[in-house]
Amino acid sequence: MTTGKFIVIEGMEGAGKSSAISVAEQVLAQQNIAFVKTREPGGTPLAESLRTIVKSAAHEEVLTQETELFLMYASRSQLLANRILPALEQGTWVIGDRHDLSSRAYQGGGREFDDSVMDAIADITLKGFKPDLTLYLDVSPTIGLSRAKARGELDRIELEKIDFFEKVRAKYCQLAEQDDSIITIDASQSMAKVHQDIREHLTYFCSN
Repeated sequence: MTTGKFIVIEGMEGAGKSSAISVAEQVLAQQNIAFVKTREPGGTPLAESLRTIVKSAAHEEVLTQETELFLMYASRSQLLANRILPALEQGTWVIGDRHDLSSRAYQGGGREFDDSVMDAIADITLKGFKPDLTLYLDVSPTIGLSRAKARGELDRIELEKIDFFEKVRAKYCQLAEQDDSIITIDASQSMAKVHQDIREHLTYFCSN
């Protein structure tokens, strides 16, 4: 049985993930490839409930970093078991708005959880599963956050200070350099150039 491919779009706030996902949809449609979309945290009813907890800035109590970390992986575990793996097993491709690389960057980099902690939790929840291709949209926090603020109200994580996002970006870049399945795209370019780069990389991936 032919299995599908898992393509993930990654990046910080304001990197342009939503429009990048639209481009990815267009490319797969042009290649006559059946696909579904997911997002993280979220993607299933239970995972969406966890997303609300993680994203909301209006908690009655402070959400600890440890709780945030475990909620992210709990949500991811639900999504993987109930949506991603079943789709891939049916030969359907999956376009993911974020995946494990986000936790590695935000909780591992931004919150400074040790790699060994991240590896241990990922081993339990993902069991070695990883995307076939990740497109990381790289942009400076200054540019990204200014774009995010222009969109409207910021969520709990987007309200973090600039040094948090500097650490997130540094971790993203470090991990991207170490993994051949992660392609870095300069998201500070014009939208037209970013979309052109996405089309070229995805078209090449689909044909190989």
